[in-house]
Amino acid sequence: MKNEIKILRKSILDMAYYGQDANLQSIFSSVEILWTLYYEVMNYNIDNMNDPNRDVFVLSKGQSTMGVLAILAQKGFFDKEELKKSCQYDSFISMQADRTKVPGFEVSAGSLGHGFPIAVGMAYGKKVQRQDGHVYVLAGDGEMNEGTMGEAALYCGSERLDNLTLIIDDNHSIDVMINIRNIQDKMRAFGFEVIIANGHDITDMRKALLFRQSNKPVAIIAQTKRGYGSATIMTDDAWFHRAPSEEELTRLKKEVDDFE
Repeated sequence: MKNEIKILRKSILDMAYYGQDANLQSIFSSVEILWTLYYEVMNYNIDNMNDPNRDVFVLSKGQSTMGVLAILAQKGFFDKEELKKSCQYDSFISMQADRTKVPGFEVSAGSLGHGFPIAVGMAYGKKVQRQDGHVYVLAGDGEMNEGTMGEAALYCGSERLDNLTLIIDDNHSIDVMINIRNIQDKMRAFGFEVIIANGHDITDMRKALLFRQSNKPVAIIAQTKRGYGSATIMTDDAWFHRAPSEEELTRLKKEVDDFE
């Protein structure tokens, strides 16, 4: 499992290098969350991707797009070689994915504050149509400052959408700009069952993602660290938005391999 996650991080680094663009700190903080969803929890694969009763994942936190793309390639939704065309002309691999071009990507929602409201609508639609399947959505802690997030959360709690789980990647990315604490108290006020989990622990995340509360949506506050998985990316905020050179790529991959 650890080795598989390291391979995923190195694939993301390759994408950043080939495309010369990335939000590596933000992507790396969410890797274990995404891996657990796609490999341990969700009923979603290339064979049932059009089944109305499938589980659904919506990426509201657009900075983590490359992480989702790397997983979709690993799971066979498209050829892994496409990842080498990242952010290049005529490629469908980009910093913000287009659902009409990327097989397996459910929602085009790069702008923060858009994905979660769409996910709430999808969960409500499943209820109305009596469809099976759970809706998962990943948001960033800074994204919770968007007004649309509060409006969607209020509606979700009011409608008791117990077929929706919101995962908040709480990597403290917005702390230097604005104090949005206490997230868990706010989500409880909106009518969510709240779980605090270690966002880098697969066992903890699996348990949280599989939790269900009758007549209540679930909000998981996934406590994470920006750049987790690489000592350099964790400690140097320049990596919030930059891509590695060839020399840096080699060094960062070694850091990922050595990271414990």
